[in-house]
Amino acid sequence: MASIVDDPNGRRRILFVAPDEKRKTIRLGKIDRRTAESICRHIEALLAAKITGQPLARDTATWLAGVAPKLKDRLAAVGLIEAEKKLSVKQYLDDWLAAKRTGGYKPASLIAWGQTVKELTALFGTKALTALTHADGEAYRAAMQGRKLRLTTVNKRLIHARQMLEDAVRFGHISATPWKHVRQRQGDPSERRAYVSVADTNRVIEHCPNVWWKLLVALARFGGLRTPSESFSLTWGDVDWERGRLSVPSPKTEGAGKPHRVIPLFTLLRPYVEAAFEHAEEGSTFVFPLEYRKRAHGPAGWVNANLRTTFEKVIRRAGVDPWPRLWHSLRASCESDLAQSFPLATVTKWLGNTPSVALRHYVDPTEGAFDRAASWVPESGAKSGAQEAQNAAQQVPAASRREPQEGGANNDGVAGYATPCDSLRDTANLSSGGAGHGIVAIRGIRKFNQNNNLRRWKFQARQLPGPFSEQNQNTSGCTKRWCRAAVSCSSNEQETPSFVYSAMHRFNRCNILARSL
Repeated sequence: MASIVDDPNGRRRILFVAPDEKRKTIRLGKIDRRTAESICRHIEALLAAKITGQPLARDTATWLAGVAPKLKDRLAAVGLIEAEKKLSVKQYLDDWLAAKRTGGYKPASLIAWGQTVKELTALFGTKALTALTHADGEAYRAAMQGRKLRLTTVNKRLIHARQMLEDAVRFGHISATPWKHVRQRQGDPSERRAYVSVADTNRVIEHCPNVWWKLLVALARFGGLRTPSESFSLTWGDVDWERGRLSVPSPKTEGAGKPHRVIPLFTLLRPYVEAAFEHAEEGSTFVFPLEYRKRAHGPAGWVNANLRTTFEKVIRRAGVDPWPRLWHSLRASCESDLAQSFPLATVTKWLGNTPSVALRHYVDPTEGAFDRAASWVPESGAKSGAQEAQNAAQQVPAASRREPQEGGANNDGVAGYATPCDSLRDTANLSSGGAGHGIVAIRGIRKFNQNNNLRRWKFQARQLPGPFSEQNQNTSGCTKRWCRAAVSCSSNEQETPSFVYSAMHRFNRCNILARSL
């Protein structure tokens, strides 16, 4: 029989005689009497099962399965239950990685996971998995930062570590993920990305040792293929000469149900494919000879290491400084160029990634984009002064016109009229003489929503050729080139210039000529 002992300090303990006839104690701490009695009954059941060799009653077995680890350790210490084996971090991680190796995952993923497992084992290998804490996660992050690893690398390995601990929760080894809130700011991928121009690429290709190296560089830069996995997986059956298509095998995405993608046989790429076809052996299946494919295929799969050294020598021989991430930057430069001319959704289909990945890791503004932007103007402001003058002159005779123009209503519910306001009918006011002000062409559109409520004003004003006196500018905001007040798009009558408002409050659309105030 077991008995409850109340200690003077408010704590309770249970006393019983074990099967070896030794008196044992289980300390419960400060708990209420009813809970202590319940535990005492289960201890008696455990003791009886131990003595008789009978299985536990269902309610006691259920209680034991949910008992706290601390009390379970005390029950094991007095011999009432078998002590559970503590699963160490090393044991769990070794089993986890072994399961991944047999799960059909890509070699590159296994290598990345293996690096994280190696680091965690070195730091916490002998520690019980259940003993890991948030502080251990912070220590792991600090250790990586102390080795000057890139922010992106630190973030990625923390993600892998959390993935391993989340699997431990799923398998029932731990109750919660202790590193859930251990985070690391992601680095900027553009710091290691470089745009390789077509001119630099052509110089590098000219110094390549043979037709196969030229094709390898061209496939990465002009076709956007991943090197070496996609380039060295190409077969001559993937080339559709007649339709100008290239079916690209994609080992990286085949696990996601996308074993290949189709890209155009781009103009810059086609000559190198044709040259390689002329040099290919009769009856060959793969585009690249076996000797090249073997060099880039290591024990764990495709690797770049056996290509990097030679490629760096070729780049230096061409008089070009090697760029970061040699092969990835070529592919990213290809996607950046394509994104300037084709919809991003189309480009990502060709390159085998997603728009979000492309914008973060691949696409950058090119020099050509900056050059075009330097001379770019919006379409609404692209008309020349002569065109504005011609348009304005054509609309002056329509002063008495009140009826709607053809197609007077559009999708926004805007009716169109052409008329100058009454205060500006005097032709003397439309001349460019007088006080030396130039003529301003003003176009205003008042738009309504479906409830016929004023939605917004749209104004356009451009200074036409003619004399202009900067000394006579007033608070309406007119400047030498633009009338800022008229372009302010304000629906407030008090803020709208009088010569614009007098036209706008009466007509939905108005094209007028007015001498600047």
